[in-house]
Amino acid sequence: MAALMLRQSGELPMRILVLAILAIGTISATGEARAQTFDPAFPVCMHIALWGGDREDCSYRTLAECRGSASGRGGICSPNPYYAGSTASRERGERPLRRVN
Repeated sequence: MAALMLRQSGELPMRILVLAILAIGTISATGEARAQTFDPAFPVCMHIALWGGDREDCSYRTLAECRGSASGRGGICSPNPYYAGSTASRERGERPLRRVN
């Protein structure tokens, strides 16, 4: 009877250790989270193909502005598929001024 109790009490710490190792391995195997690449406040994006991976820069108001920045860098400009239009929040410097009477 005592041998049975020792066997059962010794199994529990081993099972916990195995489950902890499996949990750490599973968490380590998952990839890192990617940030949102499309800013919904700007209507135009520039796609740049780099050696280390592609990059999206969605900070342009017009295609002409984007094309000027992409010139010589190998970038391609396209409409932002997630552009929210006038519902997107404006930058701090672009807010209309309130009038004080």
